[in-house]
Amino acid sequence: MKKLWWAIGGVVAVLVLAVLVGPWAYGQFIAEDDAPAASVSTEGAEAASGSVDGQWTVVPGEAPNQTAAGYTVHEILNGASVTVVGSTGEVAGSATVEGEKLTAGEVSVQVAGITTDQSRRDDQFRGNVMDTDTHPTATFTVAEPVDLSGLPEDGSVGTVTAQGTLTLKGQSRPVTVDIEVLRSGDDLIASGSIPVTWTDFGVQPPSLGFVTVDGRGTVDFLISLAHS
Repeated sequence: MKKLWWAIGGVVAVLVLAVLVGPWAYGQFIAEDDAPAASVSTEGAEAASGSVDGQWTVVPGEAPNQTAAGYTVHEILNGASVTVVGSTGEVAGSATVEGEKLTAGEVSVQVAGITTDQSRRDDQFRGNVMDTDTHPTATFTVAEPVDLSGLPEDGSVGTVTAQGTLTLKGQSRPVTVDIEVLRSGDDLIASGSIPVTWTDFGVQPPSLGFVTVDGRGTVDFLISLAHS
């Protein structure tokens, strides 16, 4: 009987240890941060050709500058601190440049297409978090002209600041974003991350016991454009 009690006690101790140590072990040995959101790459870049003026259309682009958009957020998952990056290539948009100034531009993202490495997270995102059936798209619209005259033409990256309107889940707010821009050959490539407080857009970050999502994050984009 004494051996039986010792055996039972050992099993209980192992279970308690698993409960207490499990989240720590998950954070130390299993959970990993996602790769950062895509940003402009100068790999294979060429000197700019032609004028920056004209009508531009978002195109799929080619690696490493393939068009993508999504979000970055920090969360606590099963006791582990991780950075989550979701993205999609389902992006459309256009821009107008006149007198080397961006005078109009809009980027539209199919929110339901945004995915991470966890399908359960993505299901929550499409449903309870973003309600993509009702609000299928997110948009960024340029609100004021942006001077592009100082952009390098030698295949290196320049930075401009844009004032715009971001719309998430049917809620629109003014935002400011620093945009990295590359002129390479006939192409125009731009990327940026817009800081957001989710509740400003009616988005409630999940808190489900096993996962707690930060109230702030970024909306990220990398877009390749071609003259249309």
